[in-house]
Formats: sequence, structure tokens, C-alpha cells
Amino acid sequence: MSRLINVTGNIPKLFPTNSLVTGHSHISLRFYSGPHKEESFEEFTDRYVKFFDNVDDRFELQRGLNNCFAHDIVPAPSVIEASLKAARRVNDYSTAVRIFEGIKHKIDNENTYNQYLDELKPIKEELGIMTKEELGI
Repeated sequence: MSRLINVTGNIPKLFPTNSLVTGHSHISLRFYSGPHKEESFEEFTDRYVKFFDNVDDRFELQRGLNNCFAHDIVPAPSVIEASLKAARRVNDYSTAVRIFEGIKHKIDNENTYNQYLDELKPIKEELGIMTKEELGI
């Protein structure tokens, strides 16, 4: 998040006299949060598994999925498993199917996608979730 601070008033006092800004003017300054610690893949995985374990409504589930898939990495199978369990817990089958679509979109390689499906097969069967291809859609 960023904070927007509006600065108005006597601008020449804020900037050097050779500045192009003179007289009264309106300037918007953004202060972004400070430098962040780099998060390892394991920390990312733990954070999202914990998040999905505590999801109790569709909004939180979809918000978490949007945030998780917005990163430039493919979530670990344990994150996908936790998100699938959360989808079934909040009774949102369509989102569970879309989770597999998201994985397919994030992975360019068909072999890697099939490895994900193989690893997630037990949870798919336990929860009764099928992929879009299995549904014939």
C-alpha cells in the first residue's frame, strides 16, 4: 500500500530556487513502504498453506488465490492442496476447478503440469474435484 500526501502551499520553500515549480502549486508525493526482506520459496509456501488452512469464506479464498498466483512462481503442491481443501470447505467447487486452470496457465510445460496432477491425484479423488478437461469443458 502507499500513502498519498498532498503538499500545498509555498512551493519555493520546499524546492531550490532554480526549480521549475514556482508560486503556489499542488504536488502529490507517494511514500511506498520500505524495503522488504526477500521471501524464500519455503516461507512463501508456509505462508499460503497457513492462509488457506484458515480460510472460511469464498471472498478470502479468491483473494488468497489472486495474491498467490500473482507472484512469479508456481505454488508448491502443498499450497494447491490447502487451497483445494479450502475451496471444498467453503463449498466452492467452481473455484476448485479454476485452481487447476491457474496451475495450467502458470506452467508452460505439459509434462510439469502432468506431474502436478499426478502429485495432487489423491486429494482430487478425496475431494471429488475434476479438472476442466476431465469435465469436458
